[in-house]
Amino acid sequence: MTLHVGIDVGGTFTDAVALSDGRAFRAKAFSTKDVTTGILAALDVLRERIGRTQDDFIASIDRFVLGNTIVTNAVDEQKYAPVALLTTTGFRDTLRIARSARTDERDPHAMGPPQEVVERRRILEVDERVDARGTVLVPLAQEQIKLAVDEAIATGAEAIAVCLLWSFRNPAHEEAIGRYLDANHPDLPYTLSSSLTPVYREYERMVTTALDAAVKPLVATHFHELAARLAEAGLRTPVQIMQVHGGFLSVEETSKAPISMFNSGPVGGVTGARLLGEQLGRTRVLTADMGGTSLDAAAIMEGEFRVLPRAEVGGLPTSLTAVDIETIGAGGGSLAWVDGRGLMRVGPHSAGSTPGPACYGAGGERPAVTDAALALGLINPDYYLGGTVSLYPDIAREALRAHVAEPLGIDVEEAAQGVYRLATSQMSNALRKITVNRGHDPREFTLVGFGGACGLFAAAIAREAGVREVVIPRNAAVFSAYGLMHADSVYSAVRTSPWTMSDAASALEVEFAQLEARANEWFEAEGIAPSHRELHREADMKFVGQIFEVTTSLPPGPFTEEDKAELRRRFIRDYEEEFGSGTAWTETEVLLVNTRVRAVGRSEIQDVQTIIAEDRADRGSHRREVVEPYGTRVEVDVHRDFAQIGRAEGPCLLEEPDTTIYVPSGAVVELTPQGHFALRLDAAL
Repeated sequence: MTLHVGIDVGGTFTDAVALSDGRAFRAKAFSTKDVTTGILAALDVLRERIGRTQDDFIASIDRFVLGNTIVTNAVDEQKYAPVALLTTTGFRDTLRIARSARTDERDPHAMGPPQEVVERRRILEVDERVDARGTVLVPLAQEQIKLAVDEAIATGAEAIAVCLLWSFRNPAHEEAIGRYLDANHPDLPYTLSSSLTPVYREYERMVTTALDAAVKPLVATHFHELAARLAEAGLRTPVQIMQVHGGFLSVEETSKAPISMFNSGPVGGVTGARLLGEQLGRTRVLTADMGGTSLDAAAIMEGEFRVLPRAEVGGLPTSLTAVDIETIGAGGGSLAWVDGRGLMRVGPHSAGSTPGPACYGAGGERPAVTDAALALGLINPDYYLGGTVSLYPDIAREALRAHVAEPLGIDVEEAAQGVYRLATSQMSNALRKITVNRGHDPREFTLVGFGGACGLFAAAIAREAGVREVVIPRNAAVFSAYGLMHADSVYSAVRTSPWTMSDAASALEVEFAQLEARANEWFEAEGIAPSHRELHREADMKFVGQIFEVTTSLPPGPFTEEDKAELRRRFIRDYEEEFGSGTAWTETEVLLVNTRVRAVGRSEIQDVQTIIAEDRADRGSHRREVVEPYGTRVEVDVHRDFAQIGRAEGPCLLEEPDTTIYVPSGAVVELTPQGHFALRLDAAL
């Protein structure tokens, strides 16, 4: 018997999915501050639903994949370990100068500098210099290293980031600092920019290096405890952790560059949506992952999600390669409030899992989006999480009255409708950013909505964004955890190696061959079978004189003189796909800036035949009075055994054990052959 487990740690819930011989079991538990306790609680719920004893359940797991929020939370909350930064003399203020631009504020008096990852007193200079060709101009003396490290430790630094000028062309000085730290301070975590991100753009490279070093002590603490607790419970298989670039790595590889875990949970959902799109025959898919804290949106076109070569992390530009995910602070736990101008607001602050929305009855007094949905009657208070958690409508209505309705001079139902509509508007804007703002027609896409809260909002989000079809997966509430188990092992090797079409093809081939050698070493270290290995060559390219690049894939096999024309053609195609037809500056020279090799170890995917979740309520259908968010009070059908019906017209509700789907007036919902819920909204647009 095979047993694969995926865990997605969110801001409110920890979701778990187990695949066992074609059957999928799903479970939820409240997330905890220490992460590990929430994971173990979710595993215990899975164990009960599978019917295994405590002694053999974890020991029987063949594969364990984790998406977590440790790094994401640290970045979002700006709670970093004290980190020191070692840089070249004269470049101490690179992080403060940044790219000159500050925030998006139109008022110059309201603009501020970027968030501070490293305190200025912990930014230390060392006398060294390497030029743009990698030639050493000023050698780095051992005394300089000792003085800088001693001063860093004296400031209370718990980690060290090292980012020297032009180190990506010659890493010798950074490597010397690394050797000194290994020999003299073996317990002090550090990050070398030349190892983490050996690419040009000094500011982005420095930000990435500083962030990575700043989260290393936090990650080490969490994973030490998690690994110890899981091993104590009997886990024998390695823990695989989802990465920001769309694949997973081992704990050992992740610990070398923990910043790559940023957004690891949402990436699992995008991976699952890509697979679902293939199964449904949809080539253009939008994802909307709505949990308790945020909504994450992404676009999948022709079966591929967009990958950014310079991802933004916590509002800071980095040199990380990452899946393009648009995130906004709008989830089931997002708090509703009235600002000083008398305007209703939703988010970005969240009630989290503790105390949670007011309706949890756990001490929360301020209303959240979940309270609004409950007040409208869209959520059954006796069937939340399949009846395992009770909700309190009276507390929800009182919170809405005190904090929204009364300040605005409206009744509670109007306040609840307003909260729902405002949250929907904010979430639909996220979809517009990844479609209309990039020249894509949202009517050509299918929206895959998942996360515990998305079923209540997916149809309204799609309608406002102009999307005509919505698919809610049968396992929507734990879909990101499900998607984690369908991701591949991915390793990315990149370096800056300027090259133009006038240069010899052999010079570019040498760069790729060296990167592929690193990738093959990784394949061997991870024990990935040759039959499951893939190598993909990519290049970051631009027209000479431009600032930023577009990533283009190269033809397979050794790069020759005959491949130059095809590479240029592909670059122009990708450029115009990004910026519009006819925008390519075809008269000028093309500059290749970065070479990259993506190594992919393909995973074995289980064919799921049955999805199982705990259900403590009666099946069948009944009727309930609700207030439609864009309408009036009406009595609707509520279906708990939709497979027996297969088709229904809105308005109606589909109640699953761990999510509720709202079908608005004018929409139609049908069951797909795979057992998912498909909503057609043409009539509702």
